[in-house]
Amino acid sequence: MNPIVQSVTDRIADRSRRRREAYLDFIDREREAGTRRGSLSCSNLAHAFAASGADKQTLASARASNIAVVSAYNDMLSAHAPYYRYPEQIKVFAREVGATAQVAGGTPAMCDGVTQGQAGMELSLFSRDTIALATAVGLSHAMYDGALLLGICDKIVPGLLIGMLRFGHLPAILVPAGPMPSGLPNREKARIRELFAEGKVGHRELLEAESAAYHAPGTCTFYGTANSNQMMMEVMGLHVPGAAFVHPGTKLRQQFTRAAVHRMTEIGSDSDDYRPLGRCVDEKAIVNAAVGLLATGGSTNHTIHLPAIARAAGLEIDWSDFEELSTVVPLMARIYPNGAGDVNDFHSAGGMAYVVRELIGTGLLHKDVVTVWTSDLDAYAKQPVLVDEGLDWKAAPQESSDPEILRPARTPFSPDGGMRLLSGNLGRAVFKTSAVDPERWTIEAPVRIFSGQDEVVKAFEAGELDCDLIVIVRFQGPCANGMPELHKLMPPLGVLQDRGYKIALVTDGRMSGASGKVPSAIHLSPEALDGGPLAKLRDGDIVRLSAEEGLLSASVSEAEWNSRDPAIPPLQAPGLGRELFAMMRQNAGGAEKGSSAMLTLAGL
Repeated sequence: MNPIVQSVTDRIADRSRRRREAYLDFIDREREAGTRRGSLSCSNLAHAFAASGADKQTLASARASNIAVVSAYNDMLSAHAPYYRYPEQIKVFAREVGATAQVAGGTPAMCDGVTQGQAGMELSLFSRDTIALATAVGLSHAMYDGALLLGICDKIVPGLLIGMLRFGHLPAILVPAGPMPSGLPNREKARIRELFAEGKVGHRELLEAESAAYHAPGTCTFYGTANSNQMMMEVMGLHVPGAAFVHPGTKLRQQFTRAAVHRMTEIGSDSDDYRPLGRCVDEKAIVNAAVGLLATGGSTNHTIHLPAIARAAGLEIDWSDFEELSTVVPLMARIYPNGAGDVNDFHSAGGMAYVVRELIGTGLLHKDVVTVWTSDLDAYAKQPVLVDEGLDWKAAPQESSDPEILRPARTPFSPDGGMRLLSGNLGRAVFKTSAVDPERWTIEAPVRIFSGQDEVVKAFEAGELDCDLIVIVRFQGPCANGMPELHKLMPPLGVLQDRGYKIALVTDGRMSGASGKVPSAIHLSPEALDGGPLAKLRDGDIVRLSAEEGLLSASVSEAEWNSRDPAIPPLQAPGLGRELFAMMRQNAGGAEKGSSAMLTLAGL
């Protein structure tokens, strides 16, 4: 193992020792306590299989594996629309091996693409906690020997995992549905967006471009949080190997689902090859997820999600761990928005099998993790293929077929993973260097302060931002308004940068895996509403942001700083159910700890 990767892993294990031991004791007790069908009365059981039709007799015998299906299906969200028929298919596949399956419950599934720039985005981060709660409700019926988790997108996979880890005595397999085919190239989409921001094209042209980019069932093809989720599930060993980036509706995709069902009957709570999720998700698996994220230039949202997932398993990872790993993990992939190609191009170039093989070979991934498939990660270094209508695997290609998208670990795009921790008198923030030209990694300029992205857009349209400038957008943290993604900012700020101005963004909000070419210090903690120094900044203050120096600092004298009162946050108007999430905002905790009110209130 690379000594830095091993050192970070050991540090996480040492830091987490007490919590992890308590967690493992907890899931062992849950198994021993009989939280399964054997603990149910006849009346309980009769209710549980009253509507099970052909499976009723098998369920009544209590001798066969019964698989929970937790689904995030809805047909508004393109990535989750393919799940419509999955429960029926899963039941058929279960019967093939003498087992049964029941839909334990459904979870919400928000589309951040639909809510970008809208008030509904303020529910997005907290939908993750809601998904975890819904998962727990579904599994509370104690009928199940394991679970298949049907979810792909941004908050959904983390939410499913967090909820499932509280039932960590049960095995679980994540079942993706795959990305849509490539449509309008992402670079062209971004170009049209910037032209629209400048008023050079109209609404009709913009809608045509967006519709050509997002055009079919399946995950969006850019490398944002949804596709970063799939990458992480592979390197953590929680998928059927190779399941991440195969299109919906194909025979190969159907065989992945079939294999997941059959495998679940082999690793269930009463099997000879028992693989509880809580044992699979250990410090090595968490570090593998972080390494994969850095090696592929994945979404910065996972600097929030991965700490929350870890907490649910009794583990603690922080941004210093990410930064230290980034110093030794090479950037092997450039996928839009960090490059021209999309996830389909990445998959064709060698994809996850190539990445896993390279990272294992250079000692950057822990090979000796317990996966849902085998007892190490080698199976994930192979490519899935159909052989005689069945699922099989072959060796990953020795060479990338497109070195502009995917490169070997020894000759990468960059020797580091492209994620830096910035700290200073404004707090701690994340900077995704892999998305930004190195010549823009440092900027020192006066600030202009806003309390929302709509204010920034109006100032841009009025010509007020045509100068070297650091744009501050505060009161966007989880406690303030649920930490929405601020994607409305990228087109106008990108235009200003293209005009030759030195531009940067500093915010306690989020930008996600679709972060663009503008240098951005995001997730700033503590947030402005929670005692963060950002609340004391004033228009015209000089701020220095430097990825090279790891610095984010305001040039204001201590006496002047201490004399300032924090700015008053804007009022949050009710609407779209935002008021129902007040408890979550009040108890969210900091971004570096995962921004989970649920975990905070549970003392985890």
